[in-house]
Amino acid sequence: MELSEIKKNNKLKKRIFDIIQIGNKYDFPSRAFDFLIVTVIILNILTVFLSTFDELSRFKTGFKIIEGVTVLIFCIEYVLRIWTADLLYPKLGKLKARMRFLISFDGIVDLLTILPFIFLDGFIVFRMLRVVRIFHLFRVNAHYDSFHVITTVLIEKKNQIFSSVFIIIVLMLASSLGIYSVEHEAQPEVFSNAFSGIWWSVSTLLTVGYGDIYPVTVIGKLIGICIAFLGVGVVAIPTGIISAGFVEQYTKNQQSDVRFPDIKEVGEILIDRKSGFSGMSVLDIREKYSLSIHVILRGELTIVPVDSVKLKMNDILIVKSEKIDKSKK
Repeated sequence: MELSEIKKNNKLKKRIFDIIQIGNKYDFPSRAFDFLIVTVIILNILTVFLSTFDELSRFKTGFKIIEGVTVLIFCIEYVLRIWTADLLYPKLGKLKARMRFLISFDGIVDLLTILPFIFLDGFIVFRMLRVVRIFHLFRVNAHYDSFHVITTVLIEKKNQIFSSVFIIIVLMLASSLGIYSVEHEAQPEVFSNAFSGIWWSVSTLLTVGYGDIYPVTVIGKLIGICIAFLGVGVVAIPTGIISAGFVEQYTKNQQSDVRFPDIKEVGEILIDRKSGFSGMSVLDIREKYSLSIHVILRGELTIVPVDSVKLKMNDILIVKSEKIDKSKK
């Protein structure tokens, strides 16, 4: 293959990669592809949803055709993403990059949106993984993107959230065993095992209260009252953590736009032949030029400007003086 043809193929691959990647709002083909995929996803899910109605069984063939076309589009996109995986992971080789994409979250979800139609036609749960694809469209580069704020908060507060979930699990297990021990003899069919207690404790702790399982003994009702009160506080813990995280994140975003005025009297001076400062001490410069030297940067070192320090070539002085000229030349 000639060099010009290789460059042409690489250019085509790069263009396809730019189109199928989500978030380039300034590229019309990329935006059009995003809207196409959204339409196909919604149409595919709607078709699966409508095919469950017996009243629409006469349209079953049409639903199959629509689903087949949408899955074909998914297959084409999946193949293109595998083909351009080396551009997504440029530090890896072509084979490693494609394997990395195949085992990535996006690659697995893309595969599971296709397999149910081909091999697992009866597995509606696998089909509904197509819904996950639509969340890919939240990957935009906007600094104030709401979905980005949500993911940032969850990542930053993950330790606190895990701790609160651990507390919920401990309370859930303790309450389930407690209610089972006091209600099993009174309601052996209802509280037949510890799992029945778990179902009751979850619905009570999370303040859902389905009412399908409930205590009838006095001790059981007292436990239920305590668990109900604890549930209000338990649910409030992760809610408060996430709410506080949102406040912190939005405060950071607002403060990130704050602009601070520059101080005209503070600037940087490079020690070169033109400056004539090389070999002079900090004390000499202060007395001769009335410069207040705050920091000396020497390569990767930060030097405290004591009077005896002598300046060397390529040092950078952080100084304060009314003589600082910041005009652009």
